[in-house]
Amino acid sequence: MKKSILTKREKQVFEMLIINKTTKDIAKSLKISEKTVRNHISNAIQKLGVKGRASAVVELLRLGEISL
Repeated sequence: MKKSILTKREKQVFEMLIINKTTKDIAKSLKISEKTVRNHISNAIQKLGVKGRASAVVELLRLGEISL
């Protein structure tokens, strides 16, 4: 099994983003702050070397890290 680029939590956040959850929804659902959700998103964007959430989602789908 290949090592995931993202942490388990970053992956959870993006899986929720692709089903149209807001930062607030994700925070409530995972029992973390909205700031923490934004940090997870920023960290993932940096790791992927992309600009923005949409590009991160496209790249994660391409890499098979998340699926629709």
